[in-house]
Amino acid sequence: MTTEGTPSGPRTTTPAPAPANDADAGVRRPAGRAPAEASGPTTPPAPPSPRRPRRQSALVGYLSGVFTFLTLLALGVGGAFYWGKSTFDAPGPLAAETTVMVPRNQGVSDIAASLAAAGVIDHPKLFEAGVRLYRANDRLRFGEYAFPAHVSMREAMEILTSGRSIEHAITIPEGLTSLQIVERLRDIDLLTGDVKEIPPEGALLPETYRVMRGTSREQVLARMRQSQKAALEEVWRGRDPSVPVKSPDDLLVLASLIEKETGVAEERTRVAAVFVNRLRKGMRLQSDPTIVYGLVGGRGTLGRSLTRTDIQSRTPYNTYVINGLPAGPIANPGRASLEAAARPDTSGELYFVADGTGGHAFASTLAEHNRNVQRWRQVERARGAQTDRAAPDEAAPEPEGGSAAAPGSSAPRR
Repeated sequence: MTTEGTPSGPRTTTPAPAPANDADAGVRRPAGRAPAEASGPTTPPAPPSPRRPRRQSALVGYLSGVFTFLTLLALGVGGAFYWGKSTFDAPGPLAAETTVMVPRNQGVSDIAASLAAAGVIDHPKLFEAGVRLYRANDRLRFGEYAFPAHVSMREAMEILTSGRSIEHAITIPEGLTSLQIVERLRDIDLLTGDVKEIPPEGALLPETYRVMRGTSREQVLARMRQSQKAALEEVWRGRDPSVPVKSPDDLLVLASLIEKETGVAEERTRVAAVFVNRLRKGMRLQSDPTIVYGLVGGRGTLGRSLTRTDIQSRTPYNTYVINGLPAGPIANPGRASLEAAARPDTSGELYFVADGTGGHAFASTLAEHNRNVQRWRQVERARGAQTDRAAPDEAAPEPEGGSAAAPGSSAPRR
């Protein structure tokens, strides 16, 4: 407060005391504003956050995108794998059992295409991928395979890797010539390739062989030759040493005569005994099939009854005009005939002739044999002479115990 001097004294200035409050000071405060003391101490504002560099923000965004992509990719791959495995193991579309031929040297894609064409599978690319995933592509075997209805792709793969392909039975009858056997093999469609050379007569073992479709004819013949060789060696080791044959080749020739003379299994050792007894006595074997082979060779059949001219034909096979065994086998004998030649019955029989029932009548003497021949002639006149056999009146009786210059009706005949 300023006090002016009075006339009685000098003017002085003193500080004014602080007002006790705003009201006392007469200060006017803006409306709505609280006193500073009422709001407490004022908090200083936070400093502004530092700004990230632009390059760091771009890297974070890129990594986030990559992570998202990989996550989606993993989910897609996992889903595809699950679908593929489920489909690979699921029943397939095949409605009924079928067979598929897998040729040699086919790749996985070719095999898959063949299975798809046959209706075994409906996803060839998936099958191919599954086979490669299981590392089975190098273990698929060629051959003909049977696939059951609704077989899965996994099961189809296991069938192809098992090697259990379909095997077909091929039966070669006993008594055929090598040429006849080759002709039969040529008529079998499941075999492949041609035969370059006819095997030697007697070198093939007639049996039932199991082969896969696509097997070559040469392979079948090789198996037959090996089987005949093994059988002949085995039978030769177990032979009766008293049988008058000098080698396995002679045994094979004798067995071929037995094979051609009878188709009755029970008669083989008995027919063998007749031939062996005649060899021991120096009698000609006089077997009609040797005449036929000497005339037609590997063709095997003459197609008519034998005439006297045929019987007198001078060939190295005709046992009506030569002594002992013919020059070689006249057919391919089976194991039973080989065994019969090696171990014939023990008997004194020297003759046999067809009895009209498919078997033979045997005899030890010429008189008994001639009676059997008379009965045979009656049967043959009633129905005609058999093909590749001598007619009943074409042969004269052979002197008993000797070797006749002319053919005799004592010849062993069916």
